[in-house]
Amino acid sequence: MRLKIKLALISIIFLSSCSIFKVVKQKPTLKQTIIQFKEGIESNKFGFAKYPYVKIDSIEVDSINKIIRINFNKKLSYTPLRENNVKTIYSAVNSFFNDYSNEYKISIKTLGFPIEKLIPNFFRKNRYEFDTSRLPKTTLKNRIPIVRNLNKGNYPTNGLYNTNIALWHSHGWYYNFEQDRWMWQRARLFGTVEDLGPMAFTIPYLIPMLENAGANVFVPRERDTQIHEVVIDNDYASKCYLEKSLNSNFHWETGRGNGFSYGTPPYPANYNPFLYGTYRTISTSYKENAEAVYTPDIPETGYYAVYITYHSSQNNVSDAHYTVHYYGGETEFKVNQTIGGNTWIYLGTFKFKKGFNQKFGNVTLGNDSKETGKIISADAVRFGGGMGLISRNGKTSGRPKFVEGARYYLQYLGMPDTLVYNLNGDENDYKDDYQSRGEYVNYLVGAPSGPNKKRSVKGLGIPIDLSLAFHTDAGITEHDTTVGTLAIYSIEDFDTLKTFPDGVSRLANRDFADILQTQITNDIRRKYDPVWNRRELKNAFYSEAARPNVPAVLLELLSHQNFLDVQFMLDPRFRFDVSRSIYKAMLRFLATEYNSNYIVQPLPPTYFATEFIADRKVKLIWKPQKDNFEPTAVAEKYKIYTRINNGGFDNGIFVDSTFYVKENLTPGTIYSYKVTAINDGGESFPSQILSVSWVNNKKPVLIVNGFDRIAPPAKVGTNKFAGFLDFLDSGEPDKVDIGYTGMQHDFNPDSKWKTDDIPGYGASYANYETEVIAGNTFDFPFIHGKSILDAGYSFVSCSDEAIMDSSIVMKNYFTVDLILGEEKTTHWQKPFADSLWGVQFKTFPLNLEKRISEFLNSGGNIFISGAYVASDLFLQKNNDDLTFAKNLLKYQLDADHAVKTGNVISIGNGLLPDDFNFSFNTSLNDSIYAVEAPDAITPVNGSTTVLRYSENLFSAGTAYTGDYNVVVFGFPFETIKGQRKRNVIMKSVLNYFGM
Repeated sequence: MRLKIKLALISIIFLSSCSIFKVVKQKPTLKQTIIQFKEGIESNKFGFAKYPYVKIDSIEVDSINKIIRINFNKKLSYTPLRENNVKTIYSAVNSFFNDYSNEYKISIKTLGFPIEKLIPNFFRKNRYEFDTSRLPKTTLKNRIPIVRNLNKGNYPTNGLYNTNIALWHSHGWYYNFEQDRWMWQRARLFGTVEDLGPMAFTIPYLIPMLENAGANVFVPRERDTQIHEVVIDNDYASKCYLEKSLNSNFHWETGRGNGFSYGTPPYPANYNPFLYGTYRTISTSYKENAEAVYTPDIPETGYYAVYITYHSSQNNVSDAHYTVHYYGGETEFKVNQTIGGNTWIYLGTFKFKKGFNQKFGNVTLGNDSKETGKIISADAVRFGGGMGLISRNGKTSGRPKFVEGARYYLQYLGMPDTLVYNLNGDENDYKDDYQSRGEYVNYLVGAPSGPNKKRSVKGLGIPIDLSLAFHTDAGITEHDTTVGTLAIYSIEDFDTLKTFPDGVSRLANRDFADILQTQITNDIRRKYDPVWNRRELKNAFYSEAARPNVPAVLLELLSHQNFLDVQFMLDPRFRFDVSRSIYKAMLRFLATEYNSNYIVQPLPPTYFATEFIADRKVKLIWKPQKDNFEPTAVAEKYKIYTRINNGGFDNGIFVDSTFYVKENLTPGTIYSYKVTAINDGGESFPSQILSVSWVNNKKPVLIVNGFDRIAPPAKVGTNKFAGFLDFLDSGEPDKVDIGYTGMQHDFNPDSKWKTDDIPGYGASYANYETEVIAGNTFDFPFIHGKSILDAGYSFVSCSDEAIMDSSIVMKNYFTVDLILGEEKTTHWQKPFADSLWGVQFKTFPLNLEKRISEFLNSGGNIFISGAYVASDLFLQKNNDDLTFAKNLLKYQLDADHAVKTGNVISIGNGLLPDDFNFSFNTSLNDSIYAVEAPDAITPVNGSTTVLRYSENLFSAGTAYTGDYNVVVFGFPFETIKGQRKRNVIMKSVLNYFGM
């Protein structure tokens, strides 16, 4: 019995051991493991294969060195690589090859590089692990900037000082040989076109941000929107060009070589105006004893970019002293004439008064220099952008230079034709245009990084640190998502080399692209859209990414074809924020390249206000604005800029505190002020502009600027009808809009593209595409103030924020003039931002209503004007707002969009004489914003109608007198046409208040 039991136990143990043996997994061969790994990648079982079609190109087993090299296709490189996800990828792969982990080391590659090598230097925690092959071989220490503004007073040592950046905004108006006409390179969609849309980011926002951080910026398209141009040249001796000398030992003479000559435009193909003129030279002196004076005859008062040109050589000085005398002051520059000769060099944009003004309308070049024994050269000076000068097949564009493509501006810049802008036998301007931009960068730099056809060309010797091509490409999504942001770079040049001509690795391109795309998408997701689409980080042989022999990226910010993307693109707030993201990306990239610490420039000051604290003495107060995304963007000091009457702003003064006192005001003079914030990263954009004037009386008027709104046009979105309704609300440009073509006229989402002339859904008119459209200048206290001063009264001004937080107490004033312009409640593009930041630009925020109520209940007088003074309250249907309007301000809404024309008549009732008539602006133009939706307001609770729209006799203005006095216009006062009319109306309002 015991034997049987023992045998049974042995059998059980044997059988058990056999079953155990059966379930033990056999070690697969390495070949089997590789096959299974490939199958896993094909079936997308690995999380790191984010993008579709991530495949394995090859797997190499190095049995000698014991390495398994896994080469993925380029799709894996679309993923931004960081130390953590690289670690995750290796961990996942090593786990799969665990059976061979003791025998083989795994190497994972894409684009021919180990993935760990594709981590940008900026995102590596330890600088000792940086890839030094992609860092520049030079430093910034020994550089001398090509242009230094001596009146800036601060050089951003932790910003972009002494760097040079090339950038451009997409395509441009070009000549099509096949169709024998000038045309855009893209279709007009949603009120804009890609040839103009990116320009609405770069010119008003990005370029000034970079310059405020200390960079010199080079643009292969005209940056000045001024349609007038005046060129003063030594080859055309006249009263406009004069040479002076106080010492016979120092005299001007003609230099050896070619200079600029304006000649007789239009210029034929490949004509280079820098080959047909002369230039002048003079020896330097420690103290100035000679100068050249350029005095233009300005055709129209306004702002003009100032460009200079000179001959450069090693015998030239690096500190040529230029002074721009403009309508408002003078600004001095030092120019490094050892580089950058025989092309137009931008100094700045200044206000000039119409006519020939020798005192405050010229540019002078002195011969003073710290580098004695050298020479200074003088050639031409240009004022303004002007109209197109290049003829193609006997036709000029007939348009301002700023809308033309780079190919034509580069000809005017004196670039060599076959090396830069004529790369296709003078037969294809379309190709020449996009190919020329990168070659312009190369010619700026010169040997060994010159144009790709001949890199040994000397060029202009300007060390460009990076270049950016800013575009918006096409694409449509069917859901409530954006097409989003694509970044394109190239790790190969035209010789398929992966280094720049100076030996630096072109992986620097990927670094820049990754930093740029990351900064943009992160900032947009935090503020606008949490699901903003980050598209590929793409290595591709695109001309604008591959041609530049410096770090370069082609940015496709969003899709100009997708309705949701364009809702963002047309919003000035988005334009500012994205431009700031691009600037920050450039700052971070270059700080990494040159091993320097960086600080982000501050945001503009807010809560700005002015008040008289004694006779002829005004105090300015403001607050810094916090940047929630950038802890370094903190103001350390401030700069106050002053404008006298109608002139331009001066160069400013520095203050360390958040207030400034100005004494000894000249009676009857209007002083206007704006404030910027400063730190070691640069200078912010300015605050709004406030104006004051003191005259000898005791009743100053307080002007409150409640017009802060900047916004895109009104929109509608359904399955059958979607787009922008400019006729309901054309939006509010930030100062000006330069990207508008005309109203959208195709609203059918199913309408298909046929040609760029018949682009289907989104198609738009072209009647405004060469115009600069005026918007919110943030300078309307000046317009109101001129009329108040004409009536004989002093005035100060403040922001509505300063009223709402009681920095300024309204009850201290007898009369308040509240500017509401086109202020109205404005939503963001998505509810996410509404919930995060709140709707903006309500006409009467709760705290403002409280302050006004306190003011009127104490017996005050208030004049209110704006296009949405009633509709923004009554259409929101908030009971508190309705009570405020009807019971306190004594009016209610009769009709929004009350009239199409802006003609108004007085009906007396104590304000203006019977039958007094005037008009306000209702059409888009370059001087004052259009009022497309004025309110009709009717009197209630004791007020009366004092104005009517002549178009339909709706009530246009109401007035109330009692314990307090109120006058309200359903349109903005500042849009009334004619200074005399505004003066009469303002004086009548003040008289109504008993002033």
